[in-house]
Amino acid sequence: MVLSQMDAGKALTAAAAKGNTSEVQRILDECRLHPDTLNEFGRTALQVMMMGNSKIACLLLEKGADPNVQDKHGIAPVHDAARTGFLDTLQVLVEYGASVNIPDQNGALPIHIAIREGHLDVVEFLAPRSDLKHANISGQTAIDVARASCMPAMIDLLFAHIHS
Repeated sequence: MVLSQMDAGKALTAAAAKGNTSEVQRILDECRLHPDTLNEFGRTALQVMMMGNSKIACLLLEKGADPNVQDKHGIAPVHDAARTGFLDTLQVLVEYGASVNIPDQNGALPIHIAIREGHLDVVEFLAPRSDLKHANISGQTAIDVARASCMPAMIDLLFAHIHS
């Protein structure tokens, strides 16, 4: 079955969003589709994938997906993984070259988002890799976000990385 590029992109992103690893593999192999093929909404499979499925992330990245692809709001897959707290997916993204220092349109780095969402394990992973002096458009650094969120454990963790 020959699919148009748009239909193939739609099928690939749908399979990725559902977390269907075998279907993602099949579409990439049989259709010889580039993993960054866009769906009808202009998004790639990596942008819409089920964040809790690090196998899909790995598969797409192995086939050449751009780990730093951003949507019109500046949101990259690392922002989504940080927001949802999927450390395993975040680790795969970083392993394949995703930058943890890409700001979204609000100037937020993934660490700002992980702090706000209360994902301590994700913050622990991001802290040594992140620009902790980076401020979002409100002028808040990671520590400021932790203070505003009243999260003493996060504040302590961040101070330890700043002063190490």
